[in-house]
Amino acid sequence: MTMTDQGAVHTVLIVDDEKHNRLLLTELFAGQYRVIQAKNGAQAIELAQQHQPDLILLDVLMPDMDGMAVVRTLKREDRTRQIPVVFITALDSAADEELGLELGAVDYITKPFHPSIVRVRVRNHLQIVHQRRLLEQLAALDGLTGIPNRRRFDQALEQEWRRCQRAGQPLSLIVADVDWFKPYNDALGHAAGDRVLQEVAAVLRQGARRPGDLAARYGGEEFVLLLPGTDVPQAQELAEQLRGRVQQLALAHPASPVALSVTLSLGGASTLAQTSEVDGSFFARADAALYQAKKAGRNRVHWAA
Repeated sequence: MTMTDQGAVHTVLIVDDEKHNRLLLTELFAGQYRVIQAKNGAQAIELAQQHQPDLILLDVLMPDMDGMAVVRTLKREDRTRQIPVVFITALDSAADEELGLELGAVDYITKPFHPSIVRVRVRNHLQIVHQRRLLEQLAALDGLTGIPNRRRFDQALEQEWRRCQRAGQPLSLIVADVDWFKPYNDALGHAAGDRVLQEVAAVLRQGARRPGDLAARYGGEEFVLLLPGTDVPQAQELAEQLRGRVQQLALAHPASPVALSVTLSLGGASTLAQTSEVDGSFFARADAALYQAKKAGRNRVHWAA
């Protein structure tokens, strides 16, 4: 099978109400991609949400729910909005093609088609998908530490807030700050300061060990950890572990009045989301708890009530 640079196999969803057409396209891509099939519009939407395919090959003329209606539904949903759709249809008028492209399809192929042409077009669209994802990954990473940046954190907070709200699960947030970082830079230089940020980021990345967990650099010497499905005791325990691991790095800090090595102050908050919109006070509570940790002497964890 054809794989991306990360070793993942592309998934193609084929949607057609006629079994012969589904089998023809499946055989066309056998051994190249992971292929899944849907025989009607409702099944196509269900499989698209479940499998998140890299590309959808979609017939227009189907009973009950035609291809145009399927595209409209896919474009309304967050989980499926970005999946590229290629129409493969017997409708060959310019008006039909224009409508399909205006609805958001990336290509429009008319039947009868040439298998070699379809194969090349699909390959080209999947290459675009792969390149776009690489760019998105780069745009979401902090250039110095290699962990997600504030932009990615903001996106993840919205997604996990809604997911936890639907599931009735707790959501916890840790805000962490390197203690006396400016005096460290002044004493040892910015290159040494950069190395400290990288070391701290590595510790926090190890703490974000479950699916959905996210460690990110929020800005400067401040970091955040988003912990969906994590209650107060669990999050507090993790925060204390991270504080201890940073101190165990034993990175000498000659300008710190707190300890001989680099330390971390952490503040946290937990919530049970009641609405689908992120409560702006959630981050503010965690940030205020961080302020209290600093006020109490730094190198400690404080949790919002």
